Amino acid sequence: MKKEKNVLLLGLVSFINDTSSKIIEPLLPLFIASLGGGGIAIGLISGLSESVAAIFKMLSGYWGDKLQKRKGFVFGGYLTSALAKFGLAFSTVWGLVLALKSVERLGKGLRSAPRDAILASSVDKEKRGKYFGIHRAFDSGGSVLGSLLALLLFWYLGMSFKMLFIIAGILGIFSVLPVLFVKEKKVVPEQKFSFKVGWKEMNKELKWFFIISAMFALANFSYMFFVLRVQDFFTGSLLVGGPLLFYIIYQVSYTVMAVPAGFLSDRIGRRKVLMLGYGSFILVCLGFIFFDKFWHFIIMFLLYGLMYALVNSTERAYVSDLAPRNIRGTALGTYYLFTSLAVLPGGLIAGLLWDLSKIYTFSYGIALGVIVLFLFWVAVRENEH
Repeated sequence: MKKEKNVLLLGLVSFINDTSSKIIEPLLPLFIASLGGGGIAIGLISGLSESVAAIFKMLSGYWGDKLQKRKGFVFGGYLTSALAKFGLAFSTVWGLVLALKSVERLGKGLRSAPRDAILASSVDKEKRGKYFGIHRAFDSGGSVLGSLLALLLFWYLGMSFKMLFIIAGILGIFSVLPVLFVKEKKVVPEQKFSFKVGWKEMNKELKWFFIISAMFALANFSYMFFVLRVQDFFTGSLLVGGPLLFYIIYQVSYTVMAVPAGFLSDRIGRRKVLMLGYGSFILVCLGFIFFDKFWHFIIMFLLYGLMYALVNSTERAYVSDLAPRNIRGTALGTYYLFTSLAVLPGGLIAGLLWDLSKIYTFSYGIALGVIVLFLFWVAVRENEH
């Protein structure tokens, strides 16, 4: 239980931080639109902000392994993100949103790989999927609460974007406090540590997975496009409230399924769960092309949440399984680097296609999703023989 205390503390941090973030995120595409931003702006903001943070995900994982002091990166990352949220309250053009969102994601880059390395070293390998799922459930539970607060404060109480972003920033600052009580296990590298040494220690299966996960990140464009898609079916006071309700359905699905998905990956294997997740993404994109009724979109947002539950924590647990213990942070940082760098071109392509036709965006997701599923199936077969 002593080791697992880290899971609960970092889960609490993620719960509070994601409550803060999800007050903002479901409203962000609507806020960007109110500032005159279209599909290109949304694709650029969602893509560039992740790509700017990518190098910090890599470096923080590497330096965390080298120094064996990961907690400082986690603390600094959460604090940086919280301060950036305050700045959003004073944005008057979408270009400023782009800059501040990039800083907020930079904070995520600083904390992600070191946090996951602490999580992985805090539990046994046989239970790693379960505990990554528990952490993800905390994270997505905060997402549900934040989304509900956004709906309540914006739609029912008429609170402005500015006030909501200030509240989110305050919550973000409070989220860093549990990090102070996290205990990290020090692992002494067996040889002089460098990224070159770390890369050589990674096996072929892990290196191939970096490429496959990056291709999925290229396909898996921002949730903002799904939210804007359903806005077409609402008018009047429901123009904002309707999409928010669907976003909450997605987050509830994600939260409820996170732990079962983790259990499932421990039981039947990470590979099978990832194939289920990649296949689910293809079905979601198909649904957003051909469905046009209220209950259809309820099913699609439930499936969208299930897809994230199957893929998100399982990918991280899979990388943790394949990586040697002393370079786990570097491996996770490399995984985040590959996936984050793919987000920018993926977001821009999705945005360009969106401005031509919304169907093109989801067709793009289907095409790449099929390629990813096939490549992963081939990679799995090769490593099983």
